[in-house]
Amino acid sequence: RTSSLESPIMLLSGHQSAVYTMKFNPAGTIIASGSHDKEIFLWNVHGDCKNFMVLKGHKNAVLDVQWTTDGSTIVSASPDKTVRAWDVETGKQIKKMAEHSSFVNSCCPARRGPPLIVSGSDDGTAKLWDMRQRGAIQTFPDKFQITAVSFSDASDKICTGGIDNDVKLWDLRRCEVTMTLQGHQDTITGMQLSPDGSYLLTNA
Repeated sequence: RTSSLESPIMLLSGHQSAVYTMKFNPAGTIIASGSHDKEIFLWNVHGDCKNFMVLKGHKNAVLDVQWTTDGSTIVSASPDKTVRAWDVETGKQIKKMAEHSSFVNSCCPARRGPPLIVSGSDDGTAKLWDMRQRGAIQTFPDKFQITAVSFSDASDKICTGGIDNDVKLWDLRRCEVTMTLQGHQDTITGMQLSPDGSYLLTNA
């Protein structure tokens, strides 16, 4: 027991299948949830926590959802081999990124600079996307499936983790691994950069 709460303060129900991912928006006022039912739900945090919007378009489960820094866009990853970007105000899909050849497990928008997105896939690659351009602008080939991705704080590097149990830092300009972080004994299942950008939290 790590909390004085005797029970959850609110139950968010509505998805028709397992929920795989949930994220607060930067302001902490909205939650986005992604499910095996192929849909992304948006929920108000305050009051009765109503589900006020459903984002539909993925052809398979939603494995990851991430918010852009300004809170205007949600990025999602799916086994349907796509990464998609959604306008939170209208609920419409604004970009579909479909160059991976297998499940897309993870996605992450850049914190600063150009509107870049990185994605990691079972096809053994991480891909870099620019929201203003068509197609991936860079591909980072690995020997193993990539299950988690993140940007560095300056958005000049990406971090990837996969079934080889290692975390790799890639330089965007040189398109090569500049550092490998070892220590996990199993597949990297998630990673998160600290708010000040000085630490990378990984789980496996």
